[in-house]
Amino acid sequence: MQRVLPCGEAVPALGQGTWNLGDHPRLKAQEIAALRRGIELGLTLVDTAEMYGDGRSERLVGEAIAGLRDQVFLVSKVYPHNASRRAMPQSCDASLKRLGVDTIDLYLLHWPGSVPLAETVEAFEALRCAGKIRHWGVSNFDAEAMQELWRTPGGTAAQVNQVLYNLGERGIEWDLLPWQREQRVPVMAYSPFDQGRLLNRGPLSSFARKHGMTPGQVAIAWLLAQDGVIAIPKTGSAQRVQENAEALARPLSRQQLEELDRLFAPPDGPSPLAML
Repeated sequence: MQRVLPCGEAVPALGQGTWNLGDHPRLKAQEIAALRRGIELGLTLVDTAEMYGDGRSERLVGEAIAGLRDQVFLVSKVYPHNASRRAMPQSCDASLKRLGVDTIDLYLLHWPGSVPLAETVEAFEALRCAGKIRHWGVSNFDAEAMQELWRTPGGTAAQVNQVLYNLGERGIEWDLLPWQREQRVPVMAYSPFDQGRLLNRGPLSSFARKHGMTPGQVAIAWLLAQDGVIAIPKTGSAQRVQENAEALARPLSRQQLEELDRLFAPPDGPSPLAML
């Protein structure tokens, strides 16, 4: 299953997140094995950030994708305070070094900051022209911020907006998700399990048992059923990666989706963008 970026490039609808991976040296081998197993299973979109573990996640990803670079669509993010003409090239070079690659496929502004968007867009485009990134986008932008980006010269070149989105956090369905669908800009959904909290909720567990799935598979399958959404669950376990990948073969029926709507109601009005 794939999603098409505005530029026309297709990417996996199910990838791998890496927040908190690389933080514990004793888990390093296990986490690298999990990422590599995910790539074997087709979860070749790998997301990281300079913020994650102060670069430790990028280093881990770099080791995991060594020898597999051509198979991976690599995503990383720049801090808002590093999103200026002067600082972004330095941040990008540092990320490239930690990742052990020459080019980042998709480079995101991690959240809105004080650097003017016009300057950030210029910095992204300069990196793209230099061949250090192939595409750029944003993260944690609400509908108002996305519309401001679209009014910014060159801003419509953004390829994704990465936000918190899962069965328990559906606020973007009121305004942001419809707007992005109109613009054909995918939502990249981080924390599909709401940092594990969602998996322990009784209604989801009951639904999963009823339909012969795990709670995690239901959470992923629900996201994959949403038009224009890319899911990036994080795990350091090869067994859990296998479980996540199996959700691709368990699409939810219309009746199942309606049942989940009754258990986890969609928004009935606007709300501030949820973030972790």
